[in-house]
Amino acid sequence: MSNQALPLLTFALYAVLAFLFWRAQAEGTAEQKNRGALGFAVIVPLLLHGALLYQTLFVWGALNLGVTYALSLILWLTVLVYWVARLFYPLSGLLALVLPLAAISAVLPGLFPVGHILSQPPSGLFDTHVLMAMLAYSLLTIAALHAGLISMVEKRLHHARLPKILKSLPPLMTMESLLFRVIGVGFVILTITVVSGILFSEQVFGQPFQFTHKVLFGLISWFVFGGLLVGHHFYGWRGHTAVRLTLSGFAFLLLAYLGTQFVLQVILQR
Repeated sequence: MSNQALPLLTFALYAVLAFLFWRAQAEGTAEQKNRGALGFAVIVPLLLHGALLYQTLFVWGALNLGVTYALSLILWLTVLVYWVARLFYPLSGLLALVLPLAAISAVLPGLFPVGHILSQPPSGLFDTHVLMAMLAYSLLTIAALHAGLISMVEKRLHHARLPKILKSLPPLMTMESLLFRVIGVGFVILTITVVSGILFSEQVFGQPFQFTHKVLFGLISWFVFGGLLVGHHFYGWRGHTAVRLTLSGFAFLLLAYLGTQFVLQVILQR
């Protein structure tokens, strides 16, 4: 399959499935179909997207983590987690929202092929560090989506009007419980990423630790998510407080990588 055909096919399959999920939501049969053939069919674009990522992320033995490539990887991981979690939670509404984003992410690298080659020598520590970072980004992306949906549902409930796309979501308490579970796992992985990057910088990156904007934003994000978990456990923080802190922590996490890389690669063209 040609380099142009694979991303287009992946985009088309994601888009078709997104349309079918949205239609099923309107019909009220989304959760039933999500646990059946429609949900299982998501594995097809997932596999194609994975093959596409393998082709574009690994260049001449090095990792290519440009902005669009990293975003595509994060959304692929997000869909993968949702696809597995759908067996335990009613997540058809969330899949309907994330599939269009995954479709766009599959073609973004071809539209904006600005690469960022990580040319470190082969290292198990380095590969593990990058993998853990991407897992943390993905899980906290899911948390941000949950927080946004919780906010939308709360606002609609106050007006006694809930769109069909939101009616199949779990109750707010269930959504909040799932939100904190996702944040908890993501925070643990983010902690491993931050600690390994600081304590083992020379082994991981081949150079001593440097306090950069990326490190600063990453630490702020870590403190925000950590503070949210502590506040939830000891003081019962939830609702609007949880939503605001989740979105704030995620914004700093995006700035830690995507923001600094956008400045270097697009604005400064380095």
